[in-house]
Amino acid sequence: MPIATLNIDILLDTLEAAIRRQISERKLNNPLLIGIHSGGAWIARHMHQRLGMSEPLGMLDITFYRDDFSQIGMHPKVKTSQLPPHLEGRDIILIDDVFYTGRTIRAALNEIFDYGRPNQVVLAVLIERNGRQIPLQPDCHGVRIDLAGDQRIKLTGPDPLGIEIQSPQVVAA
Repeated sequence: MPIATLNIDILLDTLEAAIRRQISERKLNNPLLIGIHSGGAWIARHMHQRLGMSEPLGMLDITFYRDDFSQIGMHPKVKTSQLPPHLEGRDIILIDDVFYTGRTIRAALNEIFDYGRPNQVVLAVLIERNGRQIPLQPDCHGVRIDLAGDQRIKLTGPDPLGIEIQSPQVVAA
């Protein structure tokens, strides 16, 4: 899909349909929806409402689980994870805004497993882009796009949600 045609409402519709398929195909039983702070939490709020989930929405802050934590500095912006105390045997739908290298998801899975061993985890992302560095991939997405290595996707929000493609500025000599 061309970058200029990224429409947040269409992406949310596509992601919702893909999640519904995964719930049916994988026979998820009363799944717990968990969003990764910040953009993934924004998307998760939309999916939680659209899917009519009965369980409270879970929120995950992976700051202390990141493999680049020591590079972030002494004062990272840490938010509170809000999860049930035990995830043992639960079906989970993990939501993030952009899947890029896979490192964020690796950190999220590490934190989830510290709460217990889930039955299964479905990974849903609004945007999957090229650049994977770890052998993980989403089960469903709103769209898959290819970007140049120096381009970044930024979700803006939370209300209204928007998408920005950022490229480095070229400075004239």
